[in-house]
Amino acid sequence: MKTKQIERHQTLREKILETIREAILKGDLKPGEKVAEPELAERFGISRTPIREAFRQLESEGYLTVIPRKGAVVAALSERDVQEYYAVKSILEGYAAELAANNLTEKELAKLETINDRLKKLAKEGDVKTFYKVHHEFHETFLKAANNSKLYELIVQLGQKFSRLRMASLSVGGRMAISVAEHEKLLEAFRQHDGKAAEELVKKTAAIGGSVLLESMAHTRGEPTSQSLLSKNIDAY
Repeated sequence: MKTKQIERHQTLREKILETIREAILKGDLKPGEKVAEPELAERFGISRTPIREAFRQLESEGYLTVIPRKGAVVAALSERDVQEYYAVKSILEGYAAELAANNLTEKELAKLETINDRLKKLAKEGDVKTFYKVHHEFHETFLKAANNSKLYELIVQLGQKFSRLRMASLSVGGRMAISVAEHEKLLEAFRQHDGKAAEELVKKTAAIGGSVLLESMAHTRGEPTSQSLLSKNIDAY
């Protein structure tokens, strides 16, 4: 009985996480808006414990800010956060790609190809949530192949803290298709064991991810934008 209660607790927690993430990404919950515990407790028919656990995780992912005695509010996306995150991501993952290019086995390369084929299908279907998970698996595969545990830990910790930014970037229209095309070029560099090319491609990918997210944020605020970097990259493929 206890095991079933734990499983139900975890399942409800996941549902709460997904519900809030989706509402924030769609704009149904806006920056500064309070996320009420009582409403969620009533909606899911549960105690506040799994809700508070979910809030803590969402705060660690950058979706919420939990204010003592006031509760949780939707965190604002900061342009500075976007710029700094993608700059650091570019350096760390670029280095990991360079190391991985010399280490990836035929089996791992085949796995990366299979994953990217699945990503291509998901991009056509517009399934952002599943794409995000499978996209993570693609990166996880070559990050581990870099064979540098400290580098891997840093990238994972950074990714967890800014998972909202990664999801938001992939949610921008057309971004998933570009990601698949970028992976194809990266796979070619990996096949050639060209570490420098792999590093530059990953850095370019990070630059695109940050730029399209910044542009999307500007568009949401109603600010005029020039031809998007995303559109330019779509034209290039």
